[in-house]
Amino acid sequence: QVQLVESGGGLVQAGGSLRLSCAASGRTFSSYTIGWFRQAPGKEREFVAAIATITWNTYYTDSVKGRFTISRTNAKNTVWLQMNSLKPEDTAVYYCAAGRTYESTRLSEKTEYDYWGQGTQVTVSS
Repeated sequence: QVQLVESGGGLVQAGGSLRLSCAASGRTFSSYTIGWFRQAPGKEREFVAAIATITWNTYYTDSVKGRFTISRTNAKNTVWLQMNSLKPEDTAVYYCAAGRTYESTRLSEKTEYDYWGQGTQVTVSS
């Protein structure tokens, strides 16, 4: 069992930065791939980024490449999502999720993740 708690969301102007944190409980955190997803009002929840277990390889959706960076520390059971050059279209509730897969072709699939946090709101004003 893994429990996830996101923090770090807020209101920021376009071009600004935020760093989201995902704190996990459980002794097996290091064996999980951690993903970030987001959901804007009226839209489907979509993949943002992931950092794989074992390899620590990182993956990003095209719209955030070069602006967002995902990182993790197993010692602190924490994953971060550094978001720079934010745009109004980044406005959404951001969720972190934990899953066992590390196959790159499956990391963007919501169904690959077993545990989800409650989400944190990110609002980017123009």
